[in-house]
Amino acid sequence: MYPTTFNKSYLFKVLLAFAAVFFMNKASYAQVDTLVANNQKIACSVKEITPDAVKYTLPGEDLINSVYKNTVQQIIFKNGRVQTFAESTSYKSVTGVMDFDNVTITSVESEVKGLFKITDVGAKAKGTTVYANQERVKDRAYHKLKLQAAMFGANIIYLSNQRTEGNKYGSEYTSGSTTETNLTGIAYSNVLPDFEKFKKLIGSKTDCVAILKFKLGPSFSDVSSDAMNEPFKIASIRSENGLVFVDGDLKGEDYTITFQLVNFTDKSFTVAYKNKGTAYSFVINI
Repeated sequence: MYPTTFNKSYLFKVLLAFAAVFFMNKASYAQVDTLVANNQKIACSVKEITPDAVKYTLPGEDLINSVYKNTVQQIIFKNGRVQTFAESTSYKSVTGVMDFDNVTITSVESEVKGLFKITDVGAKAKGTTVYANQERVKDRAYHKLKLQAAMFGANIIYLSNQRTEGNKYGSEYTSGSTTETNLTGIAYSNVLPDFEKFKKLIGSKTDCVAILKFKLGPSFSDVSSDAMNEPFKIASIRSENGLVFVDGDLKGEDYTITFQLVNFTDKSFTVAYKNKGTAYSFVINI
């Protein structure tokens, strides 16, 4: 009977030790706030929330760090209270060109502070006759701008310039011109594809298949889409300033193209690139 008694006593002590460590870790964790920003959790001590930023210190440090409120989803305070920020929850998910309606456009620069710059965007629309409706032409330009941003996975556009000219009727001595709208801006997103997860998903695989192509040219009124079944060979994957790039060889092209990763699932990924003012996006099966 002695060995059995010894084993029970030993087991009890081991469980007691594990319980002590667990509650110590839990208590230590509860002594800090948790800042959820850009889909990352930061253990910290929140010091101040201003109209534009959240200021905090890391455990064991006195240096004040700050992050724009635009990128903060929520703060879980050490007392259990959770504060959610409307600035970040207002952004809708954009996983590709078909989500273009989820792209918002702003002329207020502060609304994109702290977000990730995805790409420069621009669009132009022109009436077909001098009787063209100016507002409809403007709407077409905005539609194309959203399409272009969505092709690269952006969900908000900072509109830096808008120029609209109305119809000009000609005369005996001068020719008329139709209404035209030109837009330029910068596309941003509050989230980016996870580089490490994408690398792990691809692993050593290099041979994939492009199954869908989207194209938006300067003179297009809408994006075109075409089913395809072409080999796509991955040459390399890299991250630059948070953006993920895929160097790939697509059948029909004579050179390796640098694509920007837009989105990925367990079975496929979406990439995009621009060439001479035309935007392209491809869905690739893994």
